Amino acid sequence: MNRYERLNLLLQLVGERGRVEVDDVAAELAVSGATVRRDLDHLARQQLLTRTRGGAVAHSVAYGLPLRYRAVRRAAEKQRIGRAAAGQVGPGAVVGINGGTTTTEVARALMTSPDVGGAAGDGLITVVTNALNIAHELAVRPQVKLVVTGGVARPQSYELTSPLAGRILSGLSLDVTFLGVDGIDPDSGAYAHHEGAADVDRMLVEQARRVVVVADSSKIGARAFAEICPVGRVHALVTDTDVAEDDVRRFHDRGVEVIRV
Repeated sequence: MNRYERLNLLLQLVGERGRVEVDDVAAELAVSGATVRRDLDHLARQQLLTRTRGGAVAHSVAYGLPLRYRAVRRAAEKQRIGRAAAGQVGPGAVVGINGGTTTTEVARALMTSPDVGGAAGDGLITVVTNALNIAHELAVRPQVKLVVTGGVARPQSYELTSPLAGRILSGLSLDVTFLGVDGIDPDSGAYAHHEGAADVDRMLVEQARRVVVVADSSKIGARAFAEICPVGRVHALVTDTDVAEDDVRRFHDRGVEVIRV
């Protein structure tokens, strides 16, 4: 396990348990206590947790780890989901993409798709996003017309939020929005931890003819603080094969196509 993976796992443990002890974590991760103390000190300096004598306690960790730490979670599943979602886009499409690790994989897959952005493709697509990291990757792609919503940056997720985004989005028409979520429930709909992000996500949904939620199976059946949209506004869900059959059936009953990859 490299340091990047270890930091991510430490944050996950603190978020799930509320408190961790150095000796317990060292034994669990098979590393020295000195290594764990250095890692916890590093995370505390970034205000991601609070150090205590002999360990650490949660410090807003459960409500949105920074994107650079979340990216390693279920990375293979997110890449497969990204490729499957991108496969639904053809030349000339206008695509909305919100922030998140899975939607970042959708954007990357779009750029390697032979239909819209790969070496064999010459079709121009338009991407509308509120995610600074996605915009950064797409800005150098000549086959993409990039529209960034504007707003105030959230350091944890690289998303732009605030009512400023509405001034751009209100005048646009999107063929499809790929929506990353913190939770999606077949009874109630899609959710985000942060209310400002949910507001922009909701506008991306409202302006789209088709809404595709991209989420690994750990997000299925979960809810978060702020609702993005009801399940009836979602046309398709792209997820991994670990999704429960009962959840698949419930989504189908509500008219949502489930694509498992």
